[in-house]
Amino acid sequence: MAVASKSEASLQPSEQETEHNGSSTNNGVEDVGEMCTAQGSPSGGQRPPVLIIVMGVSGTGKSTLAHAIADSLHLPYIEGDSLHPAENVAKMASNIPLTDADRAPWLAHCRATAERVVRGDRDVEGLVAEGWDNAAWEEAHGRGVVLTCSSLKRVYREVLRGNVPSSAILAPPTEKPAPASEPGVEEVAASKAAAPVPGLRTVFVYIDGPKDLLLGRMKAREGHYMKADMLQSQLDTLQTPVGEDGVVQVSAEQSTEEQVSTALDALRKLAVI
Repeated sequence: MAVASKSEASLQPSEQETEHNGSSTNNGVEDVGEMCTAQGSPSGGQRPPVLIIVMGVSGTGKSTLAHAIADSLHLPYIEGDSLHPAENVAKMASNIPLTDADRAPWLAHCRATAERVVRGDRDVEGLVAEGWDNAAWEEAHGRGVVLTCSSLKRVYREVLRGNVPSSAILAPPTEKPAPASEPGVEEVAASKAAAPVPGLRTVFVYIDGPKDLLLGRMKAREGHYMKADMLQSQLDTLQTPVGEDGVVQVSAEQSTEEQVSTALDALRKLAVI
């Protein structure tokens, strides 16, 4: 099993990852995994699986919140930064902003990896599910997965939703993108030609916060390839997801416990948990 390492090692003390396992306590964060399993869907059946993507620019605390949500729901968690190719990491470490061409295959890989986990594949890069026995894994993976991904542009989010192939990112604005049923080379390779997960619903938890707060966090952390100088380029690229279907918003100024409570309340209203 592959476990994320780059992002975990680089988080500042306030963002250190907690051990993620099938029976861990959550330091006061609400634990609703068993409740979700027992309740199922509003009609009494099993809910379809859900992909919960924790998004936002660098410094918002995506990894911390994703871990907390995954622990609360007893879901596996994927660190999206671990899925970047080495070329992307080298560019960011050199303060060179990524282009759409850089991000397109990465976003396709994020979606394909999430689908592999929901199908039950534990041998994927970036997966954080150490300490889970087979019974806990079999109970959890079919209900969904939590993923961290900056998801800065709307078309990026459409790729992550599985609505369009990654080639849509590079299509001219006036050109209608091909539907997701016509995958590009990256999608086929990344998913190993597997069929999409039926009914997998994608929702986003968007962390918003003031620039000064985010900049201070980025300057304080050590060893991360994403330097503070890169924050402005991400802010310039960001297209707010507020108003899109399946998006809930939390503040970077909230505590992790407050963020989780806000997010879970909103996800319940969307009937995905």
